[in-house]
Amino acid sequence: MTRRKRMHAGAVSMVGVMIACSGLTIAAERDGALPISNITLYRSGVGYFERRGLIEDNADVQIRFNTDQINDILKSMVLLDLDGGMIEAASYGSKEPLARRLASFAVDISDNPDMGELLNRLRGARVGVRTIEGESAGVVVGVEQRPVPTGDVVVTRPFVNLLTDAGIQSIDLAGITGMRILDEQLASELSKALAALAEHRADNTKSVDLSFRGEGARRIVVAYVHEMPVWKTSYRLVLPDDSGGEPTLQGWAIVENTTDEDWNDVALSLVAGQPVGFQMDLYQPLFLTRPQVPVPVTAGVSPRAYEGEAVDWSREEALARLAPGAPMEDAARDRGIESRSRRSAGRGVGAALETKTITADDMAMYAARAQASAAEVGEVFQYKLDQPVTIERRRSAMLPILSAAIEGERVSIFNLADGLEHPMRGVDMTNTSGLQLMPGPISVFDGAAYAGDAQIGHISAGEERLLAYAVDLEVLVNTEQRNETNMVSLRIVNGLIEETRRSRQQTRYVFKNNDKDEGRTIIVEHAKQGGWELVAPEKPAKETNTAYRFQVNVNKDSSGVLEVVLERTDRQTIGITSYNLQNLLRYSREGKASEQVVAAVREAIRLQQRVNEVDEQIHRIEQERSEIANDQARVRENMARIDRNTDLYARYIQKLGEQETRLEQIVEELDALRTERQKRQDEFNAYLRNLNVR
Repeated sequence: MTRRKRMHAGAVSMVGVMIACSGLTIAAERDGALPISNITLYRSGVGYFERRGLIEDNADVQIRFNTDQINDILKSMVLLDLDGGMIEAASYGSKEPLARRLASFAVDISDNPDMGELLNRLRGARVGVRTIEGESAGVVVGVEQRPVPTGDVVVTRPFVNLLTDAGIQSIDLAGITGMRILDEQLASELSKALAALAEHRADNTKSVDLSFRGEGARRIVVAYVHEMPVWKTSYRLVLPDDSGGEPTLQGWAIVENTTDEDWNDVALSLVAGQPVGFQMDLYQPLFLTRPQVPVPVTAGVSPRAYEGEAVDWSREEALARLAPGAPMEDAARDRGIESRSRRSAGRGVGAALETKTITADDMAMYAARAQASAAEVGEVFQYKLDQPVTIERRRSAMLPILSAAIEGERVSIFNLADGLEHPMRGVDMTNTSGLQLMPGPISVFDGAAYAGDAQIGHISAGEERLLAYAVDLEVLVNTEQRNETNMVSLRIVNGLIEETRRSRQQTRYVFKNNDKDEGRTIIVEHAKQGGWELVAPEKPAKETNTAYRFQVNVNKDSSGVLEVVLERTDRQTIGITSYNLQNLLRYSREGKASEQVVAAVREAIRLQQRVNEVDEQIHRIEQERSEIANDQARVRENMARIDRNTDLYARYIQKLGEQETRLEQIVEELDALRTERQKRQDEFNAYLRNLNVR
């Protein structure tokens, strides 16, 4: 059979992927209701609903749902006729925009017109108006505004003009107490427009009609996805009375039926996956705005038309049923436990309730047994309830989905960031249930006594997790912290002094166990810090992305100590000539800098001093030139005030000549000094360029 023929035989019809559609009801006109047979709830807040039923020959199925949810059903509904019938198009009432629908009637009331505007729109229609003076009938000519004197004030009021048998009659709208449309067709159009308004307000539900065509009895499936509350998990962790037993983990799923329909004996699956979902308005008709083109008046002229611009990894098909073959599961299957909690009625009339204290074994063996099987399906993990589930409309239920012994050890947990002087009582738990644990709260029972609450995130099979449920008041913790930074080494790299400093952070934990009966296994979480390395202890017991975990065993009525040392190495570079020589000599004596480094620094300082000597000479000569320039300005100012024939004037002329000679000498000296400075600077740079000394 070809692929096309197989598809035709199956008669499969799909319409998109839906997100939100609550309160959905389906009814087959010939064979009664199509009941919900399967429900799959996802942690992303959607649910997949599947309805199955039998039809015979041609049959129609009607789906009723909230008007604002039709977009979702148009996006996700799947229709199947499993026995070779034909599925015709799904039909539903169109949702034309209200304003556009109202505008289609002969009387347009889409913009809520007042009496004057309504009469204006009835121009040419015959109406009857009633005033205190009587009733008048005529054809509406129009409505006009007229000035009307009122005392000392003139106001403008609307008047309707009617063409009557006696001529045109003007009637003040303020005096009209009633009006009726005498044109039956127009009156009917107005009634229809008002009915459309009322229908729009009361239009809370819509229906989709599905037509199945064929012969004989056939199986049909209607499936869809719609918004549902996120299913939640809640756990009970029962710690054994003695240290030799294993903790027992019980898991419950919290499921809410927020629809308007009872779930009667449906197959329920709970999936941890999060499919992508969105909403799209497929129900609202879309109208495109078209250009208004004038009528051509010249032959051959027409509007121009333009062209448009050209995860799935391999896994075993499913995990085994929870603890397959275990006594708890066998007992549950033999008893035929249903998903709805029911008390056994077969204890006999004379049965009496025992009043003995509940033990940890009672909590583990006689609590609700798991009623779900778990498996990997594709890339998601799901729990499938073993028995059909019944949940009434607008009610919720807690369903047991897990009951298994797991590996766990009582511990105390201390983290300095908690700001407490006591550690937390907790459990070092490993998920050996073979199932994935969804995020949720855990109520911890120590034996049969409630001990506290904890919370977990997603825990995969085989993953280890710490749980903290109470403060361990029997154990006191004292912490001391000490930080220090020391120079480790000093060397010269590419002409720069490189200092290597090591910072050390030491934390001392002292635990005092005041419990006279039991010792403690204390897990210390020490925060990791970027750039810091663990020095002591040599290796943590365990490690997370953010913390080291160390284990300290403290006997009863005794103390224990843990010292954690972290180190960090930092390097910084400093200009060789700006380094403090006295500090360098001290580091050399302490063995942190070699004699070669000291000698290299001395030579660098000597070469830098030779450059500085020339700089000092240049500075002195430039200062001399500046002083000569200032003196010449003073002399010239004085010469402007005295007679040229005086001896003072002659001395000024001689002095200016001598200064000009000195200025010429200064220019030559500066050129020579700058050349010498560049030579010495090049020598200094060449020395530093490849200077590497350890």
